[in-house]
Amino acid sequence: MSNEGLSENEQLDVPAVSLPVIDEAPVETVVETPVVETAAAPVVVPSLDDSSLYIHRELSQLQFNIRVLEQALDESYPLLERLKFLLIFSSNLDEFFEIRVAGLKKQINFAREQAGADGLQPHQALSRIADLVHEQVGRQYAILNDVLFPALAKHGINFIRRRYWTTKHKAWVRRYFRDEIAPIITPIGLDPTHPFPLLVNKSLNFIVELEGVDAFGRDSGLAVIPAPRLLPRIIKVPEEVGGPGANYVFLSSMIHAHADDLFPGMKVKGCYQFRLTRNADLSVDTEDVEDLARALRGELFSRRYGDAVRLEVVDSCPKHLTDQLLKQFGLSEHELYQVNGPVNLTRLFSITGLDSHPELQYAPFTPVIPKLLQNSENIFSVVSKQDILLLHPFESFTPVVDLLRQAAKDPHVLAIKQTLYRSGANSEIVDALVEAARNGKEVTAVIELRARFDEESNLALASRLQAAGAVVIYGVVGFKTHSKMMLILRRENGEIRRYAHLGTGNYHAGNARLYTDYSLLTADVALGEDVSKLFSQLIGMGKTLRMKKLLHAPFTLKKTLLDLIAKETAAAAEGKPAHIIAKFNSLTDAKIIRALYKASQTGVKIDLVVRGMCCLRPGIPGVSHNIQVRSIIGRFLEHTRVYYFLNGGDELIYLSSADWMERNLDKRVETCFPVEGKKLITRVKKELEAYLTDNTHAWVLQPDGRYVRLSPTGNQNSRSAQASLLEKLSAPVITAR
Repeated sequence: MSNEGLSENEQLDVPAVSLPVIDEAPVETVVETPVVETAAAPVVVPSLDDSSLYIHRELSQLQFNIRVLEQALDESYPLLERLKFLLIFSSNLDEFFEIRVAGLKKQINFAREQAGADGLQPHQALSRIADLVHEQVGRQYAILNDVLFPALAKHGINFIRRRYWTTKHKAWVRRYFRDEIAPIITPIGLDPTHPFPLLVNKSLNFIVELEGVDAFGRDSGLAVIPAPRLLPRIIKVPEEVGGPGANYVFLSSMIHAHADDLFPGMKVKGCYQFRLTRNADLSVDTEDVEDLARALRGELFSRRYGDAVRLEVVDSCPKHLTDQLLKQFGLSEHELYQVNGPVNLTRLFSITGLDSHPELQYAPFTPVIPKLLQNSENIFSVVSKQDILLLHPFESFTPVVDLLRQAAKDPHVLAIKQTLYRSGANSEIVDALVEAARNGKEVTAVIELRARFDEESNLALASRLQAAGAVVIYGVVGFKTHSKMMLILRRENGEIRRYAHLGTGNYHAGNARLYTDYSLLTADVALGEDVSKLFSQLIGMGKTLRMKKLLHAPFTLKKTLLDLIAKETAAAAEGKPAHIIAKFNSLTDAKIIRALYKASQTGVKIDLVVRGMCCLRPGIPGVSHNIQVRSIIGRFLEHTRVYYFLNGGDELIYLSSADWMERNLDKRVETCFPVEGKKLITRVKKELEAYLTDNTHAWVLQPDGRYVRLSPTGNQNSRSAQASLLEKLSAPVITAR
């Protein structure tokens, strides 16, 4: 029975629980499966529009980043992989400030503050973000300095601080600084004729306090040293100087040690590293530009110099200097982050793949190619008989590339159409498209130039394909083309047959080794026709075309999802079994969340596997007591989007490029396609169940916004979804001894 339509006095009698009001509580780990404690007294069930039922999306995104950081403390991971998780936290945080925090600040600056379903105004959200990030950044550096660096040192990987430099170290550093650093860097004295330089987004810089008068009588007392990006941030010390093992010195340490050399005759009173983060979101008004590619090229340069949003400064920098930097960049105290170590941690990625320490990294594996394709020289002949479903990275992405390569050479192939969101200009996929165009195939590529932080790569990709003779389309104005689809038209027995690839991820072979994603290779007639119709909509002009099997945003996907949720709700209201399982990256769409709440109230069992943002609060009696939300953080980035509906026993499973977010469902071109056939449906359902039974890498969302990590209890065996899939679907690499 649903609560919909009941008056306040007629609400269902449910246990009382205080509705959560905080989002910023830290994660915790327990061995028990978390249970929501309830009292005995009844409580009035809130309206589904009540803001307390929704979590702010940015605060939820931060919780994901915190879960990533927590992996750095997990001793079940190899040591260098733990370091990598800590650095991913930094990288994620950079983008969070560049895009999300910058967007909130922009709303405030332009007096356009808008609260979402959670009711938080942007200025309130920024305050909570600042408190949470300050706390977590402090933890991050404590983990690095007190846990990871000492552990790495035990394995002969050392980051040698200045206070531990020997005479040999000092002599070598002096030579290196003189020969490799000093000729390249350009210190800038600050005075009326040399104002504060315009600093590039996220670049390493030093504020230097000076004493004395220079050759021209200037005595401003301050200078800035920008560190060029081409300089390595960590430098390996030769074995004859540092001894055995992998020994490194930070570039910042070298500059600190020899800052005096850059200001001859002056006394350096202090030298302190800092880094400025800027708004990196591109603002191209697609309605007012005639050439999107040209407009984006202009914006790419300005991205490096957007408005300041965060200042990171080494914690030894005196207050009068940090105050001066804050004033210079127009930032407040809350936007200052004082750190105990290098301000640009992401540059440590360069040492996470050390060839000398394979034991500190994940064991390599070989993604498997399905038996049906292993001995087949013609993929078309296999796919023409049955659908091929691949789960990357456990199964190889190679069949997708090989299908395109064969199409490029096959004299029976007439045309190839493909969407490209993130692929890289020099990928195997693009090589095959270029070859196809040069071989006279009709090649059409729909390239989304506005794929964030891949704009420059996509511009180069477009130029390369155009030079080869391919037709390049930049999608639809106002709607990002986020769908992942490829269509090959092949003449067989005098008729044109369509072969399609549909996926949940990007056409990027590198990502296919790091992200979990599904690929479907199919010659299904109806699905092929639907993909052809969608390409026609993207490339040409015309009304929305009716599809037989394919769901697509912004037209039919959201409506169908709401209908399917409503169908499960109706089944539960009739006392029939009803179940929804959905796995995706983010859940923020308020209409979808309200529909899930209503389904939960009626008795639908709902299991959500949400990697990142989740604005729904599970476990609230009378509202979401039938909903469980878990997040899996592991070796691979969870990226599959899978939707399951019990559907009265006639199970439905869809795979999709879309998350359950407003931007995906309302403002992007997305695809959603059915898994058909009992064998494939059973397979995908079992793979979903592996995530629902994971008790080692699963974090369960609590009503108050916290995430609690699961651990095996009692006699339970450890269960890891990724580990089990890796064992089942891939093969270990056998190395010679």
